[in-house]
Parts: sequence; C-alpha cells; structure tokens
Amino acid sequence: MKYFVNVNGTDHIVELAERLGELSVTLDGEPVDVTYRDVDRLGQVGLFLGDRSYAVSIQGDDERSYVTVAGHLYDVVVEDERERAAHQAERARGAGSGDVKSVMPGVVLSLLVSEGDEVEEGQPLLILEAMKMQNEICAPSAGRVGRVHVSEGEAVASGAKLVTIQAASAD
Repeated sequence: MKYFVNVNGTDHIVELAERLGELSVTLDGEPVDVTYRDVDRLGQVGLFLGDRSYAVSIQGDDERSYVTVAGHLYDVVVEDERERAAHQAERARGAGSGDVKSVMPGVVLSLLVSEGDEVEEGQPLLILEAMKMQNEICAPSAGRVGRVHVSEGEAVASGAKLVTIQAASAD
C-alpha cells in the first residue's frame, strides 16, 4: 500500500508490503530496515531503524497526527492512495471548464453522460473502479459535456482524460 506522508511540510512517499509475514518498507523509493512494537494502547511505540531504536509517541486523529521522537515534535499528515485521489478530486472541483482526468488508474464501469449533455456541478459523469472500489467521478463545474474520451470497460491510467466539460455560457 502506498502512503503520501507530509512531515512538517515535507512530502514523502512510503510504501508498505507484507510478503511471507515480513513487512517491506520503502521511503521515497529507498528500502528501509524498520520494525516497530506497540508499547501500550495510548500511542507509545518502539521504532527500530536498523540497529537504532527510538521511543515514539503518537497523538492525533484521522486527519492529522503529532509524533514526538526524542523530544522533537513532528506534524504528520498521512493519506493513502484512495484518500489522496478523493482530496485531489475535491480540490479540482470548481476549477471551471476543461478536462476531467482520472486521479488514479482504473476501469470505466459505466458512463452516466453523453456528449452534448448539460451537467450540474457535482453531477456524476461516470463510475471508475479503482483499487477494488467504485468511485463516482463528478463534474467539477456546471456546463456541457463537450467530449467523452473513454468507453465502458476501458482501462485508464492515472491522469487520463475522461470527459471534457465546456463552461456554461453566461447568457
């Protein structure tokens, strides 16, 4: 699983994979020898990086965490691939007319609009299956569907054009 981690304003990509009961970790594409042990159920963790060990305290909620290591406080925000895609789609809302692009690879399950259709902001345009989840891809703004770039059953890459929305004319 890929995680996008921001620590005190610096972005990192952490990938975790379990193979044969062993945890494999990469940080920004580099393998890391890391293990951890819960010390208690209150967010205290023993972190082992190679031959070094750290006492780590984790506090926070689902959106933001504060991690203390050796008396230093770190502001940490973690998103998995699905959360990141949802947040990117949310930020893209209201961006006006233009191309609606896939924020992750997937398969187009169904098209809900056709070229020439008038759409409202937030109206579902298509259903994209990604990471075994069905995601509604919605119009970022009101307008007219200028072009549908995909078809049902088509596999799309991250960043692929899905639909072009033309801004509603101000009559």
